[in-house]
Amino acid sequence: MASSQTAEETERPVSQGGSRQEREAVEDGTESGALELVSVTEEDLPVVETPTTFNVSSFSSQNSHSSHFYDPDSQDPHVPVELPAVVSAPLPVYKVHNIQIPPSPGVPVIKVQPFLNGERLSDLKSLCWPYVSRRFLALLIILGLLIVLILILGIGLGVGLKSCSGKFRCLSSVQCISRNAVCDGVEDCGDGEDELNCVRVSGRSSVLQVFSKGSWRTVCSEGWDSHLVSVACRQLGYNSFVSSIDVPISSIETVFQNNLVALNINKTGFQDSFKIQNSSNLRKTQCRSGMVTAVKCIECGSRPAIRSRIMGGNVSGSGMVPWQVSLHYQNQHLCGGSVISEHWILTAAHCVYGFAQPVLWAVYAGIIDQPLSGSGALSVEKIIYHANYRPGEHSYDIALIKLKLPLSFNDNVAPICLPRYGESFEDGQMCLISGWGATVDGGEASVSLHSAQVPLLSSRDCRRLGLTSWNICTGFSKDNAGTCPGDSGGPLACRGSGWTLVGAASWAESCGQKNKPGIYTSISEALTWIQQQMEKEEDQRR
Repeated sequence: MASSQTAEETERPVSQGGSRQEREAVEDGTESGALELVSVTEEDLPVVETPTTFNVSSFSSQNSHSSHFYDPDSQDPHVPVELPAVVSAPLPVYKVHNIQIPPSPGVPVIKVQPFLNGERLSDLKSLCWPYVSRRFLALLIILGLLIVLILILGIGLGVGLKSCSGKFRCLSSVQCISRNAVCDGVEDCGDGEDELNCVRVSGRSSVLQVFSKGSWRTVCSEGWDSHLVSVACRQLGYNSFVSSIDVPISSIETVFQNNLVALNINKTGFQDSFKIQNSSNLRKTQCRSGMVTAVKCIECGSRPAIRSRIMGGNVSGSGMVPWQVSLHYQNQHLCGGSVISEHWILTAAHCVYGFAQPVLWAVYAGIIDQPLSGSGALSVEKIIYHANYRPGEHSYDIALIKLKLPLSFNDNVAPICLPRYGESFEDGQMCLISGWGATVDGGEASVSLHSAQVPLLSSRDCRRLGLTSWNICTGFSKDNAGTCPGDSGGPLACRGSGWTLVGAASWAESCGQKNKPGIYTSISEALTWIQQQMEKEEDQRR
């Protein structure tokens, strides 16, 4: 504070507050509670000579670093007896305020208040907040920003999903493309998923269909040959084909008789990457020949009917269920599976979920009794389960196992057919189940393969259990044939044009109990996913 008082005034300490009479008057006024508002001006203040700067200690008397600057005999602990040699901080700025004091004609009492950068400390309450409170405030601010960001992203994603209405959504990226761009020979999605599942075989005659311009179209036999058969079967996930025949349009289901297309393709310069939908010569036609193309990619499902049951039924003989395999995890039978091609085994996702390391698995095909040693084990190259499968849920319980080396088919080892699109099986139809599961409820897994026949239940009965279209139910109301632990992933085979894989054993509320149906994953529902995985692998192999 700048000094403008006289020397005489300077010699009288401020802390004494005037004469005895004046101090008593102040004390009397204070006791009586009478206060008077006095304006203290710069002319009324005594002159006090102070150094330009000095260290300001903490307001706390507990500060051990500054305690030696004060006179222990003084009544006021803030009056320094000596100044530190080193200047560490500037003085706070002091200003004069109107204050309330007792009415007395004596020397006024001065109240000073420190300011920082000209601001009131009372206005800087945050400086007095505990550190934890400030950190908590920062966390709240960050949390609020995150919530706002999530809402913005959620709204954006919602708009993106909404904008995909009527379009094809690429699962590998947040991208929507026109349905006319699907199966047009150009990969618009990141991993080319828009060019998968572009061909299929449909109906009881296995007619070939190709997806073009947003709809499925039956392929006319005009311009068709063995080169195109090979391409079509490769797109179905097979590395070879059996045959292709011409079928009269009038003999196929009505739903497949419309939207016909013909392929006129120049076979010269055929490349391995060529796909049927790549052709610019794919065109609508009236199919003047009156014939459409039927394709057979693999010999499958040609085995005699079996009439026995797992629980209390007969032991299956050699070759009676040639598509059945045993899946071993760390040298122990865990689940069953079905041969669907020379490279692929189909099973349930819950069998492999969480421990899908191929090196820990082995496949045994063409066996009746569980092996006592590891001889005959087939090595696994890859395990794929449906991305939407969740433990404890019954939908999407499907998985594929790819073998390192292809199977050699014979009377004891043969594939079962996958269902064709549009193929259906009647309620109550007797179908075949098989496996090495327990033969009594609560029992241990069987050493020998058993098989049984069970009826298909209606979809209505299945829905009553809270299941979805991904599930098929089987069982008797009075009898006790059904699947048990150890049968999971095994086949539910029904007789059509050949033995067809209708379901993969998923779970049972209580194996073999009446009115307790066995639950299977619907292969028809999973067919698009199965074909897509097989086609991806076939494309990579080339």
